[in-house]
Amino acid sequence: PYCRYSLQSIKNRCKPRFFRYRRTGLYIPVPSIWLYASNLTCLGFLQCICHTNTMISRYALYDIAKLTDRFSLTQGLPKGVKPSYNISPTTSAPIIVTSEGARVVKLMKWGLVAKGAKDTNSVFRYKTYDTPLESVFSRHSSEQAIRERRCLIPANGFYELSRSGEKRAFYAHPSSKSLLAFAGVYSSWQDPEGTIHNTFSIITTRANDDMPDPEMRMPVIIRPEDEERWLD
Repeated sequence: PYCRYSLQSIKNRCKPRFFRYRRTGLYIPVPSIWLYASNLTCLGFLQCICHTNTMISRYALYDIAKLTDRFSLTQGLPKGVKPSYNISPTTSAPIIVTSEGARVVKLMKWGLVAKGAKDTNSVFRYKTYDTPLESVFSRHSSEQAIRERRCLIPANGFYELSRSGEKRAFYAHPSSKSLLAFAGVYSSWQDPEGTIHNTFSIITTRANDDMPDPEMRMPVIIRPEDEERWLD
């Protein structure tokens, strides 16, 4: 009835100065999914994400070799798709869309940019790298995209920061090491020089009562059997 998700230490995948690792044993129930979170008391990395408050502002995608089989990508991967343990807003990351009836991977920048904007600073000002599920149909940046431009965002896991009491960063990912598919929307933005940039945003939902901080947000995770309907 559910898949158990567990957290492994990522201290060996990051520079030692970033993390001081300790385990807590916190279970985070999500519809149809169980996430097992571990407490990461961060040093440098915590400072990088503390400004985001309740937003999802970092995630990891490092099993690039598994993308083709997991998401049935008949055209393979485009050049430039690289593994990353720290994908951040305004950087390029792979997303999955449908084109002529087939799933294809495209590299896009994380964070929607309003038309007419002079630069990408609005991504951080309005936190458009995340789109709350509660307002996805009313936000100007996503109201059209949610109807016509939905995408899957492959990931191995995501980071979240607790703001209550001691600041703690959490990283959650499947114990089976399978890839996740976050729900997302995508759009495009033309900069003042006339260059068109493709952009995307992760749809997030409220944390439940078992999260360590009630103000936390979590990505909307699409089940494999629902991915085709989401992309249609």
